Amino acid sequence: MTLTRAEVDRIIALLEGSRFDRLSLEMDGLKLDLVRSGATPSAPRAAPPPVEIAPPPPPPVARDGLVEVKSPLLGIYYRAPRPGEPPFVEVGARVEPDTIIGIIEVMKLMNTARAGVTGEVVEIVAANGEMVEHGETLLLVRPD
Repeated sequence: MTLTRAEVDRIIALLEGSRFDRLSLEMDGLKLDLVRSGATPSAPRAAPPPVEIAPPPPPPVARDGLVEVKSPLLGIYYRAPRPGEPPFVEVGARVEPDTIIGIIEVMKLMNTARAGVTGEVVEIVAANGEMVEHGETLLLVRPD
């Protein structure tokens, strides 16, 4: 895999627009480590041991008993599958744990974001087409 200069510039912009000091990316034989200016680079490390992936924890409960559906990734949040198409969900929509509530674009890769909870969408917090941080609230759901 190769990256163009424009793609690398976009990745750098993602790092600079975030609160993180470091970004490591490894895919298809490509390894990219970026460290924000002034941050302390970490020493090379041995490969970590395999980690068993635990099921995701239940979503945290926000104010008034509402559940915050958070972004699983750092990237650009899109409410609809394509420009001009209706959003995946609107305020008042019913969602199930597997309901797709948006797309997070990371390096031109589109990743679905799912509700993770059953209930009614009360508020859409994240703006369409804007950068979201990992763990940032995308929308609020009143659980059943």
